[in-house]
Amino acid sequence: MRILVLGRTGYLGAHVADRLGALPDVRVLDAGRSPGAGFGIDLAADRTERLVKTLAGAAPDAVVNCAGATGADPVTLAEVNSRGPAVLCAALREAAPQARLVHLGSAAEYGPGAFGVRVGESAATRPVTPYGATKLAGTVTVATSGLDAVVLRVGNPVGPGAPATGLPGRITALLREAGPDPAAVLRLGDLSAYRDFVDVRDVARAVELAVTTPGPLQSVLNISTGEAAPVRELVHGLARRAGFRGRIEENAGGAPGSARSADVSWQCSDVTAAERVLGWRPARQLDDMLASLWEAAPRSGSPAP
Repeated sequence: MRILVLGRTGYLGAHVADRLGALPDVRVLDAGRSPGAGFGIDLAADRTERLVKTLAGAAPDAVVNCAGATGADPVTLAEVNSRGPAVLCAALREAAPQARLVHLGSAAEYGPGAFGVRVGESAATRPVTPYGATKLAGTVTVATSGLDAVVLRVGNPVGPGAPATGLPGRITALLREAGPDPAAVLRLGDLSAYRDFVDVRDVARAVELAVTTPGPLQSVLNISTGEAAPVRELVHGLARRAGFRGRIEENAGGAPGSARSADVSWQCSDVTAAERVLGWRPARQLDDMLASLWEAAPRSGSPAP
């Protein structure tokens, strides 16, 4: 089986490619913008005609789109998250119409949730940020493409290798830098929001099942733990694992927040459809995620993995 993975060098893409590459009789084809990619693809810029030729040469049985932009400017978000899936679907219809497409969406597409309520795939989508809106546009394109396609709407991923562009990776880096210094101070924004965190390795396992489960599949499936936890719990859990002896200042003036989390105080997904359709359930809870994140993080002075 030939599986083309877009975004192989990214956080989710790396875990997905490693998971798929361990399957018997599977060849993972690396596609992306990096010079070392086996197939050069830039979903933000490639014309459909060029992408058709590239996909025809790859001859994939399945395509996994892990490419995406998070903290970029609105134009880049639109190019990568909205245009990217659109041109990919258009090219697949010509070059590999029988290939299964697995596209990674985001729970940010739902927007604000009601406290205590798990949101199912049929719920209204009301994104409040450019990130959520552009991800939703990509999801709609994939879900209505007529291809053998499924969107995995991923919660907040946590686990080994989390980048510093996201809160878990950023807090980990700050704690490594602070060390055991009792005078250290972490000045952070509001940590009161609730998020449905999911282990990045569980996401990779969901992708494996989405690729290999006979179809057709439900067009959108939530992939998360189905449990919401305060962001504060994540931060203090990492601090405990770090042996942090300093002070955490919340709502510190000028402390950066997350552009993806604005105006969303509660986010929690109903994941029962993924269990029914794929036989998938989350295997790891927040403590496991934090333990693996902290252990995998490079020590001060060590090169990043």
